[in-house]
Amino acid sequence: MNDFEDLKSVLCEMLEELDERLAKITDDVRHTDEPVEKDFAEQATQNENNEVEDYLGNSARTEIGMIKALSKIESGDYGTCQVCGEPINAERLKTIPYSTMCFKCASVASH
Repeated sequence: MNDFEDLKSVLCEMLEELDERLAKITDDVRHTDEPVEKDFAEQATQNENNEVEDYLGNSARTEIGMIKALSKIESGDYGTCQVCGEPINAERLKTIPYSTMCFKCASVASH
């Protein structure tokens, strides 16, 4: 799979969606649209919601970092496992376009 233009397009769309999601989460956590509640119980609920949104924001930031694989397409390094140097299976790239490891190395790393 030498031509990654389709995957590049998918990655660009994912990056745009994640950037939008992260901006919304950031606005919610900073309470830019609505002030912090005055009632203590409501503040506790807002804090819990902020923790969940913070987790989602961190998750989005992680994905954004992985999607920066777009630069690897430009440099010609895309589709090569960063651990063993072997090509990453085309089906894996279609499923997880920001993969930086082949299935074998990813399996070892997760255990």
